[in-house]
Amino acid sequence: MRRCFVLLLSLLLAACAQDTLRVQTSEDWLRDEPGSRAEVQTFQQVSQAIGAEARNQCLKQPGRKNCELRMFVDLNPRAQANAFQTLDENGQPVIIFTQSMIRSAQNADELAFVMGHEAAHHVLGHIARQSENASASAAEFGRREQLRGGDAAAIEAAQKQGAKVGIQAYVKDFELEADQLGTIITYNAGYNPLIGAKFFERIPDPGDTFLGTHPPNAQRVQIVIETAAKLGLTQ
Repeated sequence: MRRCFVLLLSLLLAACAQDTLRVQTSEDWLRDEPGSRAEVQTFQQVSQAIGAEARNQCLKQPGRKNCELRMFVDLNPRAQANAFQTLDENGQPVIIFTQSMIRSAQNADELAFVMGHEAAHHVLGHIARQSENASASAAEFGRREQLRGGDAAAIEAAQKQGAKVGIQAYVKDFELEADQLGTIITYNAGYNPLIGAKFFERIPDPGDTFLGTHPPNAQRVQIVIETAAKLGLTQ
């Protein structure tokens, strides 16, 4: 019998919109998808290895205890290729992969690299840091609007805009931080991040736009190469 979970997720980058997802653990997905068993087994093996190393890295952070990452698969077969880290309704860290994302990975190294990157977001506390940035920026924008004599509606609108700016102002830096630590997590988990980073060759390049959500692919690849070299890996 298929066991699945319904997660109510608060996604900061989606302007705090709430999405309801039907997801399943990698273990349950392995049992329920015999037609693609090799693919599902690879996902489960990578999940276990990356999860264990992410936990090790998380426990190295001062005062961190919330280090048990869980891996889920989005059960929507039509969902676009995507993977993301967030918190469930109980505040526990989860990483969710859509099925198309899993199938788009050409090997276990690519799957591990993407998962290691997402795990790094939690280890580095990016959700909490985004929330702090959003709150501080919202307060500042609201204060400025109040000084200009804006009414309650104008102040609220300014606060919402400030929250958005506060999130986006640092999101590229967060992505590069996650690429760096994700490279280490991938390597320590037994996979090759240089092979994993080939994934960037097949996704659109976001360029270097103001307040964009991701850095240019070339910049991200360079971070991976530099970090891998420190680990003794070369192309």
